[in-house]
Amino acid sequence: MAGRRELPLMRGGGGAGGQPMSRGTRILAAVVVGVTLGCVCAFLYPDGLIPRSPDSALHWPRRADSVACDTPGEVADLKSQLKSLERKNAEFKKQINELSMKLQLSGQGGKEVLYKAGPFGTVKALRTNPTVTPDESINPRLAKILEQVAVKKELIVALANSNVRESLEMWFTNINRVGIPNYLVVALDDSIESFCKSKDVPVYRPDPDEGIDSIGKTGGNHAVSGLKFRILRQFLQLGYSVLLSDIDIIFFQNPFDHLYRDSDVESMSDGHNNMTAYGFNDVFDEPSMGWARYAHTMRIWVYNSGFFFIRPTIPSIELLDRVAGRLSSEPKSWDQAVFNEELFFPSHPGYEGLHISKRTMDIYLFMNSKVLFKTVRKDARLQKLKPVIVHLNYHPDKSDRMRAVIEFYVNGKQNALDHFPDGSE
Repeated sequence: MAGRRELPLMRGGGGAGGQPMSRGTRILAAVVVGVTLGCVCAFLYPDGLIPRSPDSALHWPRRADSVACDTPGEVADLKSQLKSLERKNAEFKKQINELSMKLQLSGQGGKEVLYKAGPFGTVKALRTNPTVTPDESINPRLAKILEQVAVKKELIVALANSNVRESLEMWFTNINRVGIPNYLVVALDDSIESFCKSKDVPVYRPDPDEGIDSIGKTGGNHAVSGLKFRILRQFLQLGYSVLLSDIDIIFFQNPFDHLYRDSDVESMSDGHNNMTAYGFNDVFDEPSMGWARYAHTMRIWVYNSGFFFIRPTIPSIELLDRVAGRLSSEPKSWDQAVFNEELFFPSHPGYEGLHISKRTMDIYLFMNSKVLFKTVRKDARLQKLKPVIVHLNYHPDKSDRMRAVIEFYVNGKQNALDHFPDGSE
């Protein structure tokens, strides 16, 4: 039987001179052949054996393409574009956060937001509404003024026309004496604008508007007071919190050091003691009802629409819109009455109440003139308290009483208030 023949690769022969080739030599030869073939293919087919589409997602630019962008000018341009994109990205993140907060608060979006209540006595509802995203496009000129005047996006604002020039000067003189930098006069006529500029007082003259100009130039106190709800809207839209002030107010401290900022609206009260200012249970007696003759009612004296702090929130803007809308359609209405009705009237059949948070200011710090002349000036302990402001809202002889209040609190003249009656008789 013939012996089995070995295949060539299984035999050890094939070397030079007919000598057998070793196993290591064969491996080395195969590597050399493989490398040689690879180099030849790379030279003949630089883009690979299988051609790729230029639009392929796997197509990578050659080094030659990127080298062309290495000039200093182009690098600087790319850096500038990168910074711009980073700013836009930051703005988008801010908007997303604000929208997420609003969505969470409203529980809208097709998905119910669920909250888990904590232990007894620990549960508290949200105290503040989120602020609106500023929109400078509504009034770029006012936006520039506010950027220069406001401190921490807050400022005092007062409206004035030529009818109240004397009181206005007393108003801003005392603000400057206290050292309050963030205040602004909204001039309703050219004369007040020029007067403020001559005194280096920050002033803003609204753009021509037939509705504002007709009232602003010739209107009395109540008519001018109604304008503020329309004008303040733009301040809130621009993202600023406003401490609205009538000009029959004397400042003795910086009011921004005494605000809580935990509500949409913080307002001084027309109440003259703790009960009337902060609320009380008032019993109504109707004898004809027999056993049910006594009905309990809750009462609070109105907020003063001549001095309140308002934050830039959606409920705040809705409040301004509601009041301004009613004042324009109800010309005989009083702005302070409408202001309080919109703040306090609850939802009921045929009416949707305003969902707004509110706080009553301390009546001895933010003092109306009834509190001062009826109570404080007659109490030795209360006389030692230094108010933040005094508002001469209860008395018509404003200029005389304002000067006397300054004498009492600034110059220390103890009898400066004595000769005035409690009321206006």
